[in-house]
Amino acid sequence: MGLFDRLRGDDGPRVAFFGIDGVPYSLVDDHREEFPTLASIADEGTGGPIDSIVPPESSACWPALTTGRNPGETGVYGFTDREVGSYETYIPMGGDVQADRIWDRIQESGRDASVYNVPVTFPPQRNVQRMVSGFLSPGLDRAAYPDDLREELESIDYRIDADVSLGHEDDKTAFIEDATETLKARHEAFVRCIEKDDWDLFFGVFMTTDRINHFLFEDYERDGEHREEFLQFYRTLDRYLGDLRARLADDVTMIVASDHGFTTLDYEVHCNEWLRQEGWLSFDGDDHEELGDISADAQAYSFIPGRFYLNLEGREPNGCVSEEDYEEVRAELRDDLLDLEGPDGRPVCDRVVTKEEAFRGEHDAIAPDLVAIPNNGFDLKAGFAGHDEVFDQGPRNGMHTFDNASLFIDDPSATIEGADLLDLAPTILDLMDIEYEASEFDGTSLM
Repeated sequence: MGLFDRLRGDDGPRVAFFGIDGVPYSLVDDHREEFPTLASIADEGTGGPIDSIVPPESSACWPALTTGRNPGETGVYGFTDREVGSYETYIPMGGDVQADRIWDRIQESGRDASVYNVPVTFPPQRNVQRMVSGFLSPGLDRAAYPDDLREELESIDYRIDADVSLGHEDDKTAFIEDATETLKARHEAFVRCIEKDDWDLFFGVFMTTDRINHFLFEDYERDGEHREEFLQFYRTLDRYLGDLRARLADDVTMIVASDHGFTTLDYEVHCNEWLRQEGWLSFDGDDHEELGDISADAQAYSFIPGRFYLNLEGREPNGCVSEEDYEEVRAELRDDLLDLEGPDGRPVCDRVVTKEEAFRGEHDAIAPDLVAIPNNGFDLKAGFAGHDEVFDQGPRNGMHTFDNASLFIDDPSATIEGADLLDLAPTILDLMDIEYEASEFDGTSLM
């Protein structure tokens, strides 16, 4: 039961979406006593695991989830993308997303959307009721619209993100405290918006879950030093979600979802160093730091996470792989990736998919030729300098997975089996009784 009456006219059913970035469904399902809110939604509504997208990286996942379109339509493939016809790279921001967001459709239908802390939404849009941009925003002073929202968030010490650098310290105390405070301020901001009760779609993301998972997931899975702090963080998250659920009016359906799963990280795999050692990649000179430093006879290079590109004639400025040889060379690279083994003898890659299998759309000119989906424990890294070994271990002990993302819908008529991220946008429109053409989305409604 909601605590607040609607402050505007009855314009139809509403949705409150709460993102829990990187939370695997198995974490909830294996510890239902730690997650009474999410367990209740699963029991009274619908809950289960869903798949992410290829590649399962937040910068690509959130544009896909919020548009219902694959990266070939959004134009965002990862944290770093390549300029068409160039070796120049850039970090995709909100303006680089080429498909309509779910909140654009809500606003176009004459209804209102409030959007809080969604990754890859900077700069904040001004065609919505209110927005504070999330991950990749340079600071709150430029990330919130309108000005009164910025002032409100400043008054509660709102943080766009936790201080990830603290997670690199051996002593994780300061990191855990900072992450907990970030979560607290995020909850307070969400409560203030929910209580306004003047929106049709509320869309907010708890990003700090991803941060905790990156630095403490091994502690959780393997009974490490910070296992109890990890679980306490999630008890707090579930309590906050329960509080938000109690505050929602009766005409609001609550959705909670993650953008990918998580597992323990055993080895970071430096893919460009592997390509160099295997003869696929070479550089002009010893001082190489960026894509533009590769030599004209380099055949392939990599971007995170697990994206592999051939240095193709006519596409890359100094490409050496001809169109005639493209399929043969790509198949050889795919076979080499599938043969790659880690220090423990396990295959690094679970599967390697071609761009034709993974992507479709008008914005696929910068699509990777291959995407490797690693087996659990192997995190595929890139970079063009600083690594002499293919396998090493860094400060992070958790990594993203393609499978085992979470979805909870507070409605028993939803069907989650076989779902993935692309199904969320049409599901939200169905729940809000907003008409659309099925061809507008790569996913399908779960209602």
